[in-house]
Amino acid sequence: MHDHALVQSAAAILAQRQRQQAAGPRLPESCRPADIDTALAIQERTTEALGARIGGWKCGTPGAGKLVVAPIHADRIRHSSPCPAPARATMVRIEPELAFILARDLPARTAPYAPAEIDEAVGAVHLALELIGSRYEKPEEVPFAEHLADRLLNDGLYIGPRIDAGAAREAASMPIAVSAAGSEQRFDAAHPDGNPLLPLYWLANFLRECGRGLRAGEAVITGSYVPSFEVPAEQDVSVSFGSLGVLNVRFGG
Repeated sequence: MHDHALVQSAAAILAQRQRQQAAGPRLPESCRPADIDTALAIQERTTEALGARIGGWKCGTPGAGKLVVAPIHADRIRHSSPCPAPARATMVRIEPELAFILARDLPARTAPYAPAEIDEAVGAVHLALELIGSRYEKPEEVPFAEHLADRLLNDGLYIGPRIDAGAAREAASMPIAVSAAGSEQRFDAAHPDGNPLLPLYWLANFLRECGRGLRAGEAVITGSYVPSFEVPAEQDVSVSFGSLGVLNVRFGG
């Protein structure tokens, strides 16, 4: 059983920072989550406090003491450029991902979902960029549970062009090139789980067990191919995902 007052207090702080697009210190000791379940309760209450609709999820396969799952609020998902960036930002931190768009619901139920059922529910795959941001001023000093409460550094999602679903399912690694402001960064990129669908298989069953499920239209990102990096705002940015395709975007405006 969660401490209701702790969850409420933490969620109120994080929701206010989200509204103001501001960062602050760590949560007060009186409302810091001490475990994964409390952090997830704060996540959920923050979404409710903001009146936000869930438009997608970020996820990864679980690790020791870590559960990688966070909702992406629909009002923070963009499909067209320019993509809004934090006010007065000169640089935007991003991660290149694949977004799996559900064509039908995967509701809560007793029986586990088989991978084939989840595959059939995916209607499209798109190139995407996760926008990275924290409601903490010094995120490097914040323990995992507090990051989980704050939706694991998610500050939005830009969904780019649709790509071949079969090729995306096999995309364990690829070269990624990022061009902006006359310079280029190149990465030998690899998915953290090898198979970009593995976290989606886990997520569908985790949410099923939580009594929530996934809904048609939601976008699920399953892990960045490279560590986060910065690109300039108010500049044309091009991200090449190997043979999968190219995403072009401008942040700001």
